[in-house]
Amino acid sequence: MARFLIVEARFYEHLNDMLVAGARNALESAGHAVEVLTVPGALEIPGAISLAAESDQFDGFVAIGVVIRGETYHFEIVAGESARGIMALTMDGIAIGNGILTVEDEQQALVRADPQQKDKGGEAAKAAIALLDLQQKFA
Repeated sequence: MARFLIVEARFYEHLNDMLVAGARNALESAGHAVEVLTVPGALEIPGAISLAAESDQFDGFVAIGVVIRGETYHFEIVAGESARGIMALTMDGIAIGNGILTVEDEQQALVRADPQQKDKGGEAAKAAIALLDLQQKFA
């Protein structure tokens, strides 16, 4: 049994509830322990994962959040930089599933977040499990 930390940017609560439920279900169904940590926004997710990884309390991570395009350039910064930060940590050998939705509108987010539809939270958790399996294989 591995220990996973779901790090969520809790901005859109109703969407996050679905993403976290999907991720938790995938992890617990695979026999893993789960904790959830909430951060202010998607830009804080990579930093929180980095700090938690240094603690050696967790074997893998799932990043959860929703970034919806608005009227300003802020969407591009948040979407790109959160993904870049997660990818950098992944390239450093940390098992992370990226479940941060970057969408045009709330309807797209609803379809992707809902565990009964696209279940992107569950998919991110499965990606984290797969990366942890690879990490252990090549250790």
